[in-house]
Amino acid sequence: MKLIDRYIEKLLKGSTPDKPLWNIEAIHQGKPAAWNYVDGCMMTALLSLYDQTQDETYYDFVKSFIDYYVKDDGSMLGYDMKTFNLDDICESRVLFDLYQRTQDQKYKKALDLTYTHVLRQPRTKEGSFWHKLIYPQQVWLDGLFMAQPFYTRYETVFNQQKNYPDILNHFKIVRSRMFNVDKQLYYHGYDASKTIFWANKQTGLSKNFWLRATGWYVVSLVDVIGYLDPNYPERQSFFFPLLKECVDGLLQYQDKTSKLFYQVIDQKGYPNNYLESSGSSLLAYAILKGVRLGALDSSYQTIGLDIFNGIVNTYISDKDGDLKMDGICLVAGLGPDHNLRRDGSIDYYLSEPIVSNDAKGVGPFILAYTEVIKIKN
Repeated sequence: MKLIDRYIEKLLKGSTPDKPLWNIEAIHQGKPAAWNYVDGCMMTALLSLYDQTQDETYYDFVKSFIDYYVKDDGSMLGYDMKTFNLDDICESRVLFDLYQRTQDQKYKKALDLTYTHVLRQPRTKEGSFWHKLIYPQQVWLDGLFMAQPFYTRYETVFNQQKNYPDILNHFKIVRSRMFNVDKQLYYHGYDASKTIFWANKQTGLSKNFWLRATGWYVVSLVDVIGYLDPNYPERQSFFFPLLKECVDGLLQYQDKTSKLFYQVIDQKGYPNNYLESSGSSLLAYAILKGVRLGALDSSYQTIGLDIFNGIVNTYISDKDGDLKMDGICLVAGLGPDHNLRRDGSIDYYLSEPIVSNDAKGVGPFILAYTEVIKIKN
């Protein structure tokens, strides 16, 4: 545990709001500072760590970081609603906690702006959000994590739960369209128009099962469960069994030695397929939180702890004081038409860079760590 605390401390000390150590994608591409899901994932994790430890260092860091981006009028640096990018909704989750504690109206204005984005997001005919404006008619598993926890919490806190049925419908559509009943796994993407080059012309589905996309999806389930009113009937009747089905499906493909999961989930023997740490961290967190919320029975706690310990043993290292987390897929996506490399093939998923210390891995790992602390306490 001390090693993990030192690792988190190292990341915070080396980061500023405009140049965080954990946003490897932005560093590689030389992107300017902007509101984004990678930082959002890290800020969510640090707030969770603060909630558990009551160490003000974490809260102060998050507040200072977010204040760099959120202006007095509620606008956010680098955020443009007109791109209709679900990823950009993710970071706004942390605004609930900051507003709750400070009552600073700029956070409420930013929350309302993000909620307006949710309500205006383009949809498929069935009612699913497009992933982004540049991906018309496309539903990606990751998108449920990016938007639905925020949407659910806003409905619970500010809107008298009026749109709960809509939130429920998003998950029902994805289960009906994107779940492979034989493999008990979810495909990464679905094109409702069935026209994009990576999609099956009959089903609209992408070809394979990418670990991190599935991890985001499982976390979307537990986070939505956490934000729903406990008395909402479908919380227990629909979301609990949906989570269990998804987790049980994944556990069929778990590596028995390391307890981790493969980058392409069901292709253990495929050349160069590897045990991936960000998706495995998401599953550890989702399983442990699922047990805590009563959505999974207590027998799953050992499974979650085994995954967490497997990540520590396999990918957290301390070489002469240089702490790092390895085995993180930098990024993966589908299309668009001018990027034929991103075709959803196994070889494509295995071609993306593997990096260290990116928040897409570190954030979920810290979230899992907070669940471990809760158990120990």
